[in-house]
Amino acid sequence: MTHNYETSPKASHPALVILALAMGAFAIGTTEFAAMSLVPFFARDLGITEPEAGHAISAYALGVVVGAPVIAVLGARLSRRTLLIGLMALFAIGNGLSATSSSYTMLLFFRFVSGLPHGAFFGVAALVAASLVPSNKRAQAVSLVFLGLTVATIIGVPAANLLGQVVGWRYGFGVVAVLAMLTMVATFLFAPRQPADPDASPLRELTALKRPQVLLTLLTGAIGFGGLFCVYTYVASTMIEVTKVPESRVPLVLVAFGVGMTAGNLFWAWFADRNQNLAAISAFIWSALALAAFPLVATNVWLLGFDVLLIGFGGGLGTILQTRLMDVAGDAQALAAAAHHSAFNTANALGPWLGGMAIASGFGLTSTGWIGVALSLGGLAIFMLTLALFRRDARRAELREACPA
Repeated sequence: MTHNYETSPKASHPALVILALAMGAFAIGTTEFAAMSLVPFFARDLGITEPEAGHAISAYALGVVVGAPVIAVLGARLSRRTLLIGLMALFAIGNGLSATSSSYTMLLFFRFVSGLPHGAFFGVAALVAASLVPSNKRAQAVSLVFLGLTVATIIGVPAANLLGQVVGWRYGFGVVAVLAMLTMVATFLFAPRQPADPDASPLRELTALKRPQVLLTLLTGAIGFGGLFCVYTYVASTMIEVTKVPESRVPLVLVAFGVGMTAGNLFWAWFADRNQNLAAISAFIWSALALAAFPLVATNVWLLGFDVLLIGFGGGLGTILQTRLMDVAGDAQALAAAAHHSAFNTANALGPWLGGMAIASGFGLTSTGWIGVALSLGGLAIFMLTLALFRRDARRAELREACPA
């Protein structure tokens, strides 16, 4: 594989750099997931239905899908430090204006703006974190940045929801804007002052889209991650209607998901730094098994909670794929890294959509588990094809070197 990433001897405090980036990830994770739990509050305040309010979630996701590749390409000539600060500034503005929205239309627009820097921030932050450590520690460095996102599902989301209940939904977005500004300051103080790559250009970044390995790795994530989101989206409904537990129990199971994802993020990164391909294959098999168990344990709240934790544990696959993209993107690092989050949000749309179709067709809420299995195995199949093509191309390259024309 081609390893094309910068090393950063100028970062005198790598831990502080990663902490600053993880703070930004925490802010992003909080607004992404907490917005779902704030829907009833801003629906009531703005005089709209909850399904209409739910479109604000879709507007954010659309911003992520659009913003990740566009910003990565347009920001190709900027230094990574400057780009990170600019992205957090845009994120702070989007969330701050979301908090002041006086109409449904304004809220939709500002949620879209808030989503624009999401993917590019994670992509560039992953590249910076990887540049701070030896090559055999890259996945673990990236996982520490992503740790901010997973911890947000445990701490940030419940806190924002509590703010929404006690003092109003606007404060949930306002606090995220403040966290984004703190991230800007920390990044300014601690991020390495690497000059921009003089050879970088939007055209060079776009070459990532010509690389089959990049496209197949992105497709692996877009399909393979759908299973996790398929089940997560309908966990609350399953607990209330199938498990028959009070609504007050639902947050506890969602916290279990966050704990599982946090632990899995660290474990799979450690595994990937030792054997990236085996780690990815194992993560897919783990997820398929955990998702297959979901319909079987849905009537028992304790078994369901434990299984949701196991499903969350499989979410560490994201770090593996993010690191693999660094290996196969060549010179187009920023676009490939950012596009990973477009793929992630595609999975976030695909999984719940397929799960909703299964439920609407009369297969029941627990059918999301079987849809999840199919998506995980689909992701595994695409990944195996990706590896087979990579090995074929590597063999052909060796033969050309051994027998030049």
